[in-house]
Amino acid sequence: MDMSTTTRSDLKTNPDCDVAIIGAGPYGLSLAAHLNARGIDCRIFGKPLSTWKAHMPRDMHLKSDGFASNLSAPSVESTLKAFCEARQIPYAPQGLPIALDTFLDYASSFRRRYVPQLEEVNVSSLTQDQNGYRLILEDGRIVGARDVVIAAGITWFADTPPILAALPAGLVSHSFDHREGDAFRNRDVVVIGAGSSATDTAVLLRDAGASVRIVARAKEIEYNSVPDPEAESLLYRIQRPASGIGRGWRSYFCATAPVLFHKLPEPIRKRAIQSHMHPAAGWFMREKIEGRIPCLFGREIAEAKAVGGRVQLTVRNASGARETLECDHVIAATGYRPDMRKLPFLSGELCDRIAPRRATAPLSDKFETRAPGLFIIGPAAIDSFGPLMRFMYGAEFVAPYLAAHLERVLSATTARRAA
Repeated sequence: MDMSTTTRSDLKTNPDCDVAIIGAGPYGLSLAAHLNARGIDCRIFGKPLSTWKAHMPRDMHLKSDGFASNLSAPSVESTLKAFCEARQIPYAPQGLPIALDTFLDYASSFRRRYVPQLEEVNVSSLTQDQNGYRLILEDGRIVGARDVVIAAGITWFADTPPILAALPAGLVSHSFDHREGDAFRNRDVVVIGAGSSATDTAVLLRDAGASVRIVARAKEIEYNSVPDPEAESLLYRIQRPASGIGRGWRSYFCATAPVLFHKLPEPIRKRAIQSHMHPAAGWFMREKIEGRIPCLFGREIAEAKAVGGRVQLTVRNASGARETLECDHVIAATGYRPDMRKLPFLSGELCDRIAPRRATAPLSDKFETRAPGLFIIGPAAIDSFGPLMRFMYGAEFVAPYLAAHLERVLSATTARRAA
């Protein structure tokens, strides 16, 4: 589907680069690696893995299995497995959780080898005019680009429910804000949520000496199944095939056929996304939570207010009964919701053009927005390409797929110009 309203010939003929990538997380680094391998003039901007380095609990382990935790480059040596084997770090495709520090070391090695041109500066402004795209960097430099790919990750999309967001700033925060837990030593904290962010944050705080409780609407914490390849029969694998985003035929389809997913009617896409967006924790977190951290399940927050410098929460159970909880601080481990209007570098005019009636931008089957030459990959593409975009695993599809498309477009543009 071609969503462009102008042609490539309208774009700048002598840009500073052919492709500019905004964001240096798994999607941005992977795309840059594939563009480099194809010899495409590419510049990439951002602090490498900044969300992972500064906003994930310090001692956490990745929920994704080893085989689904790769950055993508066209080299067999680019995988997490190859990195671990070269350094004699224990690794298994399933059943052995990957420590965050191991993943960060791997990502740093990947970046040095496959994306050496990364410019560790953020983009402060992105606009479009008749000449193409204009990026203003935080250090004041101006860069012109023929095409731009937004790979912003989840950095700007932390979602705090309004009932909690109304609390004074010192009494509420999002799990995104906490890599360390030392500031909460000897304090009483309530963590809202039942997914991996909630469990990881609760354990971080408990280990730092805080008194922690988990409160969630869910009836229980859903833990991923413990991987046990030897116990899987052929029938089991046929009935529940494995994929990088979960087990079952629906997950397998979403993980292996995102372009077909894009062609589904919007109501079907929405249902599929919702079925994969339920909170879940890594299987290895069960022993760290059960019997060690108090959990109140089946509770919905009815009211939240500040009383005497503390938080007073009124929660309601399924039968409507209410109870009051008090704490020093409440942390919303309530996930992320993509919204183009939260991207501070995106001009209002450009945002209105690509997402006129919704939080996310509708994308073509090549990840292109309604603004020709502007692409969006990663979590912000979930409405168009499905739950695969929610996971790092999705970069292994996006990077080679979009790199091949950009190469074809740029080659065609060069051929037209030569003619």
